[in-house]
Amino acid sequence: MTTTDLHRLTGAYALHALSDEEREEFELHCAGCEACAQESAELSATAARLGLAASTRARPAMRDQVLRRITTIRQEAPSGVAPPSSVRTRGRARLLPRWALAACLAAAAALGATTVWQHQRAETATEQARQAEQTTDRIAAVLAAPDARARTAKLSGGATGTVVVSASRNRAVLVVSAMARPPHGRVYQLWFDDGGAMRSAGLMDPGRSDQAVLLRGAVGAASGVGITVEPDGGSQQPTSAPLALWEFPA
Repeated sequence: MTTTDLHRLTGAYALHALSDEEREEFELHCAGCEACAQESAELSATAARLGLAASTRARPAMRDQVLRRITTIRQEAPSGVAPPSSVRTRGRARLLPRWALAACLAAAAALGATTVWQHQRAETATEQARQAEQTTDRIAAVLAAPDARARTAKLSGGATGTVVVSASRNRAVLVVSAMARPPHGRVYQLWFDDGGAMRSAGLMDPGRSDQAVLLRGAVGAASGVGITVEPDGGSQQPTSAPLALWEFPA
């Protein structure tokens, strides 16, 4: 393969579309070609962002919930015109019995509590969205780092996984595709290999077959990363044989 051909493989490399032989030859080429190394890293970051966006779907019940809540929102009356119900009851407002007044106060208190609860939920959703955006930015930063190095491995069931590590950022990212769901009550857990001692690097989302995961914690002196199947919530140490092991690329 000529040098000209290698320059044209940045996109295929970012999408993991090269054979093992082509990938190894391209990585050797990138070691001496800063332009190709930078372009392939930027394309990998773009591909990861697009994959993250495409894999995030609204819950199936979201549409029905939105349409149902719309019907509970009263339309605002035209400016200067009082709603008909208020016109009819204005003359009797002072005749409300005590139990009705108490009921109104109770309803107002409940409405206030509901408003606070909805506000808290909105704040929680906003914070979750902010954290997700920060995580996406950190993933993209690792993938686009000038010194980012990648290694791909085949997993069972036709799945593939690529680990990308950046020494300058001291972080690693695992990108998986077509990953089967773990058994009920189990979860995929990631581990750093610290010279044979396994250090937890976080949990994968069991409901997503395609995902990019920022490994929890610094790479440090770790030589690689592995995946095991663990009980919900994860384990302190691996309790099963690894499904896959990656040595970090030099």
